[in-house]
Amino acid sequence: MSAWEALAVFGAGIGAGTINTIVGSGTLITFPVLLATGLPPVTANVSNTLGLVPGSLSGAFGYRRELRGQGARVLRLGAVSAVGGLAGAVLLLTLPSESFDTIVPVLIGLALVLVVLQPRLAAALRRRREAAGTDGAHPDGGPALAGGMLLASAYGGYFGAAQGVLYLGLMGLLLREDLQRTNAVKNVIAAIVNGIATVLFLFVAEFDWTAVLLIAAGSTLGGQIGAKVGRRLPPTVLRGVIVAVGTVAIVQMLLR
Repeated sequence: MSAWEALAVFGAGIGAGTINTIVGSGTLITFPVLLATGLPPVTANVSNTLGLVPGSLSGAFGYRRELRGQGARVLRLGAVSAVGGLAGAVLLLTLPSESFDTIVPVLIGLALVLVVLQPRLAAALRRRREAAGTDGAHPDGGPALAGGMLLASAYGGYFGAAQGVLYLGLMGLLLREDLQRTNAVKNVIAAIVNGIATVLFLFVAEFDWTAVLLIAAGSTLGGQIGAKVGRRLPPTVLRGVIVAVGTVAIVQMLLR
């Protein structure tokens, strides 16, 4: 890897760490850059996953204030997501990438619809529960959220682009929470899923240590930048950013 390529990978790591903390989809920045340096697709994907783990941890630390009071929720959703992430990592090592190519844009598109319609859908669900005599949403989203997070995390362990959009769409619909607090949980879940996949990849997959270290350094810095920027965004603006990033993700995946 040349000096200019190394600088590009480091810069992509900063961008990915920033956008992952705010929304997700940082992989759409780093993965193409790694391919441009000449790494094979699977090696680039694995190296990218390893490198982004410190960025996820950095972003979660930056959002620690919004995590207060959500410890039990994080543990429950984190356990389910860890299982999904491990399953996705195994699929990456055993299945051809074409297996997921058609479904991924559909999943991201569905997540974007959930993010946009979340206030209205959540209000409608709340009215329905109140009419039925219940006291609102399940504190942890119930079986529906657990199942959704399992599937979204399987996708995250497999590739990870826009997994944050999927998490935000699911939690925004099924939890009665502020979007910033939901985003904080998303950052922890992403760190868990990427971490689980990393443990497997360290033993059975090929990766490039130079790329891993450069992305790790850049994404750690980006995680702090993303936390400072993200928590200042009003919910409407944050939803707009999510939709914009998710739309770019869909277009890029359909064209590649």
